[in-house]
Amino acid sequence: MPEPLLVAALGDIHGRFHRVEAWLDALEQARRRRVSLVLAVGDVEAFRRADDHRRKAAKRAMPAEFAEYADGVRRVKRPLYFIGGNNEDFDALHDLQDGGELAPGVTYLGRSGLRELGGLRIAFLSGIHAPRFIDQPLKRPATQDTLKQAGYFRAAEVERVMSARDVDVMLVHEWPRGIVQRARELNPAPPRPLPSYWIGNPVTRRLVDTVQPKWLLCGHSHKAFAVVLDEPGRVPTRIACLDQATRPEESVFWMEFEGREALRVGWGTSGEVAWVPGQRWDMGALPALALGRDENGDGANARLSPNV
Repeated sequence: MPEPLLVAALGDIHGRFHRVEAWLDALEQARRRRVSLVLAVGDVEAFRRADDHRRKAAKRAMPAEFAEYADGVRRVKRPLYFIGGNNEDFDALHDLQDGGELAPGVTYLGRSGLRELGGLRIAFLSGIHAPRFIDQPLKRPATQDTLKQAGYFRAAEVERVMSARDVDVMLVHEWPRGIVQRARELNPAPPRPLPSYWIGNPVTRRLVDTVQPKWLLCGHSHKAFAVVLDEPGRVPTRIACLDQATRPEESVFWMEFEGREALRVGWGTSGEVAWVPGQRWDMGALPALALGRDENGDGANARLSPNV
């Protein structure tokens, strides 16, 4: 019988390719199997130079290690597939709107669509919501303004995914609106302070409620978050929002599949299981570091509650 498929997801990399490769090495050792597939939820920042003028000024102090992979000096050990965030080398991605390989083993999925990877049905939507631009045509990112606008998804791109069904995993960059309120409804006394209720956008929420993927992975807001959308009459969607790649505990999320069924999932590189079928997916599934954090950054352990 084939061993379960181990899929790793990464929060916003922001050019930090070296550290996430080391984190994936550690995850493989902990789970005692190879990572077959890596999914990244945007803001990968596959720039060749850290001080590239096309990067936001606040990002230019962050590393830009991608050049070593693009030039063949280094190679990723596992196939990496990523969507676009709102901080990318959009000049390089513009001619790959339907996806393409940027370096050996590093593939941009494209602006939106549905792909089968590792036997899983993966839907995706790149970018964030900007109401002013959602109905405007996408222009070649030749100026600072058009570079910024390339990080916004368009209505036609959303519609391209809207008809997808029977989706195992959906990747989006920006959170769907309303999931913080949902977490509060499920647990009036959550184990950690919740983000702002206004986080996320309504367009992505409508997309998620229509497609109803089994799992939704998000980035952008640099916060670990977990909630389930399981109202009557819909396929439950378990949502995992990932932190940026500052520490693995909250920015690495792994899933083991048998066929297309998720057997277990977890956070970080320890290999510790955070969820198995039959358990509730909520804020209690977050890694210990993210729970009960006080002003000094101390965390407290928490257990999953059974799904009732």
